[in-house]
Amino acid sequence: MSETGTQEEAATADDAIRGEALGSAPVPLSVLDLVTVGSGSTASRSLATSVELSRLAERRGYHRHWVAEHHSMPGVASSSPAVILAHLAAHTRRIRLGSGGVMLPNHAPLVIAEQFGTLEALAPGRIDLGLGRAPGTDGATAAALRRTDTLNEGALGSPLLERSRELGEDFPEQLSELTRFLDDDFPDAHPYSRIHAVPGPVQGPKGRPPVWLLGSSGFSARLAGLLGLPFAFAHHFSARNTLPALDLYRESFRPSEVLDEPYALIGVAALAADDEREARRQVLTGALSMLRLRTGRPGLIPTPEEAEAYGFAPAEREFVDGWLANVVYGTPDAVRTGLDELWKRTGADELMLTANVHGGAARLRSYELIADAYGLPERD
Repeated sequence: MSETGTQEEAATADDAIRGEALGSAPVPLSVLDLVTVGSGSTASRSLATSVELSRLAERRGYHRHWVAEHHSMPGVASSSPAVILAHLAAHTRRIRLGSGGVMLPNHAPLVIAEQFGTLEALAPGRIDLGLGRAPGTDGATAAALRRTDTLNEGALGSPLLERSRELGEDFPEQLSELTRFLDDDFPDAHPYSRIHAVPGPVQGPKGRPPVWLLGSSGFSARLAGLLGLPFAFAHHFSARNTLPALDLYRESFRPSEVLDEPYALIGVAALAADDEREARRQVLTGALSMLRLRTGRPGLIPTPEEAEAYGFAPAEREFVDGWLANVVYGTPDAVRTGLDELWKRTGADELMLTANVHGGAARLRSYELIADAYGLPERD
């Protein structure tokens, strides 16, 4: 391929990744959606809220809306990102939609290539494929998801769970296989050379979703840099690793056909409300939910009243205070200031905001208020 051709491909791929900062926002703003289910609500209502959120985000100039794969968590309804994304694609026209992410070790690469090839055919030029190497769940559930690898291990026990943990170690090989299915370019001698992911290139020239690597530590940061891929870091639950991971990504980066320069977004827990007290009431519901998850008691997201009445033990209060220290919350002006400071500290190319609180109305209101605070334009 000529140097000019390579540059043109890189520019095209780059355009599919980089967003535009609107209003007074320093970088593009996006949405990370776990389709949270609150106490007293249902998955159906949460999924309906996700449609409302996607429409709101599109109307207010957010760049992309991603959903994240999680399993066996009562307070989360996003176990099937591809299904949800197809639904969101049918209700939107412009906003980029993607996975933040699909957990690659849980799936055969061919299946992911087919699912996201289908999404690309449904919403051409609007789909992102974000990939993670963790299972997005506990060890036993991970084993159940990977039944072909664990069926002969016997009853649930340490050998099965150890095998489940080990499966993430072949992530680079799985990623390479997935990429070849997306591009339909296995070498002739490869056993998969006559297998085609459809929809895909075998059916005619078409675009394909850009691949992102997601991470909460240094492994995916370095791999994304070496491969010249965009990188998304989970600052919202791994804040202490944010700066080291971003530094490693930038130091490791090698220009590719995808990107000439590094591009990193960070996930940020952020919640704006009309007053400080209401913002605190809402984010406490997410903090209590995370405490319960981390202590082996996952459940629906508690109500603000339940969270305020909860009797926190000293160790629990310490966890919650530490968790909330990394959440940007308050009035719209306070959230804007907090996000600006975080951007300056990290140099992130994009901020992807997540609001995992009890009520759908609070989440929708938050994204509207943040858009107003930055003067994001209203769109038809």
